[in-house]
Amino acid sequence: MRRARAEVLGNRALGRYRSLTLVAPDIAERANPGQFVALAMPAERSRLLRRHAPIHQASRRGGWAGTLELVIGSDEPTTSWLAELEPHGSLDVIGPLGRGFAYPKRPTRCLLVAEGRGAAPLYFLAQELVARGKRVDMVVGGATQEAVLKPIEAKRLAQTVAIVTADGSLGERGGVLDVLAEAVARTRAQVLYAAASVATLASIAAFCRERRLPAQVAIDEPWACGLGLCFGCPVPVARPDGSGVEHLRACVDGPVFDPARVRWDRRVAAGVG
Repeated sequence: MRRARAEVLGNRALGRYRSLTLVAPDIAERANPGQFVALAMPAERSRLLRRHAPIHQASRRGGWAGTLELVIGSDEPTTSWLAELEPHGSLDVIGPLGRGFAYPKRPTRCLLVAEGRGAAPLYFLAQELVARGKRVDMVVGGATQEAVLKPIEAKRLAQTVAIVTADGSLGERGGVLDVLAEAVARTRAQVLYAAASVATLASIAAFCRERRLPAQVAIDEPWACGLGLCFGCPVPVARPDGSGVEHLRACVDGPVFDPARVRWDRRVAAGVG
């Protein structure tokens, strides 16, 4: 984990989101897909806690070496101030934080399932999987065309891409769950990665459990400290020895979890996510 005064390289609208590119070599070099960063609020803001954003890309080589790209919801009141940042400004950033995705050891067919802003870390993951010789296919969904993150980039990274929107404005009409079974069969997926709402992840967990399909999921939490100190992001998880349930912290023990161990019934019933 590093703290940096990062220069703002770019800040642009991206459908319903904003793409923020920062120069932060120490963080970019250590970042893994699924991790996130914590951004300090401006001094004039009344909120003291940092805002958290998933790492969408981390460039370690080429002309963009040492940069981070973050994807942030543009309609979120606690992050709307980020739209005001201009190039050559700066941000106080801590990262990379959290536990990211693990890579398969053997050549593997990987299906990545993303919903809404949850797609952000999966593009970084797709890039790293391809670099390791894995086959990548994607399912990307959103409520509307504006909520589908970088569909053209998905087509560049993946062998095949299924795009779905709830209103039918882009791709097929429906949600990611509507095309999940077909996508797994068509791609002959051997492992599934997902980032979406808790309700969608709960359904994906049940799907993978029935088919004995290995999976990893990223849970997007409204973290407070992001450092594991406040215990404000508990995730109920079955103990490995079957002796009961323990509560892990999404910000340090996650945000990536084995969905087969998460007690989704407790999270959905509580209205989390």
